[in-house]
Amino acid sequence: MYDYSYYQGAKLSVLAKASASRSVRAVVTGIAMVGVSALLLTGCSGTAEPSGDKAPAASGDAKTVKAGDRDLTLKIGTILPQSGALAFLGPPEEAGVQLAVNDINAANLGMKVEAVFRDSGDTTTDTATVSVTDLLSQDVSAIVGAASSGVSKTVIDQIVAAGVVQFSPANTSPDFTEYADKGLYWRTAPSDLLQGEVLGNQIAEDGNSTLGMIVLNDAYGTGLAKSLKDTFESAGGEVVAEELFNEGDSNFAAQISAVTAANPDAIALITFDQAKIIIPALVGTGYPGDKLYLVDGNLADYSKDFPAGLIAGSKGTLPGLDVGTLGDFTDRLLEVDPTLKDFSYAAESYDSVMLIALAAYAGNDVSGASIADYLRQVSGGEGDGEKVSDFKAAAKALADGKQVNYDGFSGPVTFDKNGDPTEATIGVYEYKADNTYKRIN
Repeated sequence: MYDYSYYQGAKLSVLAKASASRSVRAVVTGIAMVGVSALLLTGCSGTAEPSGDKAPAASGDAKTVKAGDRDLTLKIGTILPQSGALAFLGPPEEAGVQLAVNDINAANLGMKVEAVFRDSGDTTTDTATVSVTDLLSQDVSAIVGAASSGVSKTVIDQIVAAGVVQFSPANTSPDFTEYADKGLYWRTAPSDLLQGEVLGNQIAEDGNSTLGMIVLNDAYGTGLAKSLKDTFESAGGEVVAEELFNEGDSNFAAQISAVTAANPDAIALITFDQAKIIIPALVGTGYPGDKLYLVDGNLADYSKDFPAGLIAGSKGTLPGLDVGTLGDFTDRLLEVDPTLKDFSYAAESYDSVMLIALAAYAGNDVSGASIADYLRQVSGGEGDGEKVSDFKAAAKALADGKQVNYDGFSGPVTFDKNGDPTEATIGVYEYKADNTYKRIN
């Protein structure tokens, strides 16, 4: 059923199709293994070198970093979900932002960072537009967010027109890869072309030959659904039902009826918090809870929402490292927000702020244009920088006029020329009897 190539190394990565888009071509030197669904691109494998337009530029091609002390004040805004269908992602993302701000300011190396937190809402409101207008009036240099790809699409042109960097920790729509953003849009989350490939392979590897899908009809949902469908069908499976719904819908009886009528072996739910309604209704029809597959938009702690055991054995995917295993980082996030239950995209949010700050520090300039000019470089996508994993070490190297290559709590990033990360991990998680999830790959 599968045609996979293997490298030996500490990590295993998915072999991308040669015809895949620009953001996926970075995977071609990686590998995939049946039963191992964590995705790690070439920069982490320890065995293969980047190739093509993803290879880091020679050090002579990098922009100069002037030595000397800094005296910079950097104002960053956020449009992360405090309300709406992705509100469960807001607390860990905002905690990640605040922790990064705390760490930079504590370093006391000539940069003071201020974060202004605003709500993104979801696509049923104009909350994000109102928030962006407010943040731009406060002369922010960069805006972290939105979490939702659909929401980002509503404000990206406004942010770009203002010459401000937009940096999302969670946007995964492939549409942003070649968006006309004047080089101002960046993200630490990988394209859903990758998540769809991992999830599609996992569903097939679990022995399912037919698949139904209930999909949010927006840039995130339809993009991820296409990647999932293409991968599952390439593996020999068949998508027998694909039902769409719109943001703001609260009744999913028609979609559930249509999908269950097709009697699929498995059902993938590509939703946000609509899963809280859809999952109990699906299982209530008699469909087995352990044959459901979730995605980053709905992989959440349902221990207080569902009866015990409702989805035990179901699986889902989530980009990023397992923050729950990162020890001190997780502990420090809880110091920022002791109420955290989910940690999704906290590390990506932390690294977004770190990379923005390091780009400003490298150029000794907090303007959006200068930050954008140096972002790829401080990520290791250009130049031959010294590996660094914290602001203090990176700032000291930059103050000495050296190049740096920042790898953070979300893992290596290494931006390509489109602002997409060329190195990423996508983990597979399984739900336990208490309806909380644990990483299995």
